[in-house]
Amino acid sequence: MKKTITLANGNGGKENNELIEKIFYKYFQNDILSRSEDAAILTTPKKLALTTDSFTVSPLFFPGGDIGKLSICGTCNDLAMMGAKPTYLTCSFIIEEGLEVRVLEKVVRSMQKELEKNSAIIVSGDTKVVPKGSVDKIFINTTGIGEVLKEGISSHNLKEGMGIVVSQDIGRHGAAIFAAREGISLDSDIQSDCDSLFVYIKALIDANIDIVAIRDATRGGIAAVLNEWAKASGVCIEIQEDSVPVSMEVRGICELLGFEALSLANEGTFVVALKEKDINKALEILKQFNKNASIIGKVTNQHKSKVILNSSWGTKRFLDMPTGELLPRIC
Repeated sequence: MKKTITLANGNGGKENNELIEKIFYKYFQNDILSRSEDAAILTTPKKLALTTDSFTVSPLFFPGGDIGKLSICGTCNDLAMMGAKPTYLTCSFIIEEGLEVRVLEKVVRSMQKELEKNSAIIVSGDTKVVPKGSVDKIFINTTGIGEVLKEGISSHNLKEGMGIVVSQDIGRHGAAIFAAREGISLDSDIQSDCDSLFVYIKALIDANIDIVAIRDATRGGIAAVLNEWAKASGVCIEIQEDSVPVSMEVRGICELLGFEALSLANEGTFVVALKEKDINKALEILKQFNKNASIIGKVTNQHKSKVILNSSWGTKRFLDMPTGELLPRIC
């Protein structure tokens, strides 16, 4: 590691993983934390999942959402990715001196609307106001607890022959944030996919789908998720490039700026690993929510702990863990 923290240490990719392993795991090591899941599974009279996250997105308001909606979606989604129903949340605000009350109220209102979608409530919180210039308008931290409805979901459980499904088209959050931040005008307005995902997961659970692993593809996008899974399970994941759904707007931004859609952040899109018997049924359920849900690949034994991208031209290349800071402050 370098001697100073860089923006790349927060990218969800290689440098981010290095920071976690060499600093945080070094001092905070325990069996639960070291599993590197989206939420911790805790043993109590009822099994609970616990997760925490901080939000610094810029701009505060973007097409399809805002920092308030994002803070609730992000935490509730991490619980949902472990088969848990979001129940109780805490929230902490760090607010810059001079922020307009109406702006704060708009953010909090947005949070409440998203809480209602998840049937969850804020049960504790904290507010700090800091001198102007000490923080960019407002930062939010949320912690969530949820009741586990489906046990055994883990990135360590992938085996050869399983299928990989994505819930909808990818990269819209990263593209929307970049367009809003840089003032890029498009023929059709691109919207972030920011959304609460528990309803999707509940539908899969109610249909008795045996979810092997599931992850919302936030920082680092699909590429980061697939590489984390391949490493955790010691398998190869092969993806068919032309099966990955990408909207024309996202594709256009990627071509214009040299981005890789597979590495762009999402805030309402997840990847799920399924046993072969469940793939078609799960896809049918997910298509009821979004027509772009697609089977994008499978688990093989070609190259241990690697992700392979198969192009429509018959070529293959490794899809590596994203490196560098593609776009800071996207969540």
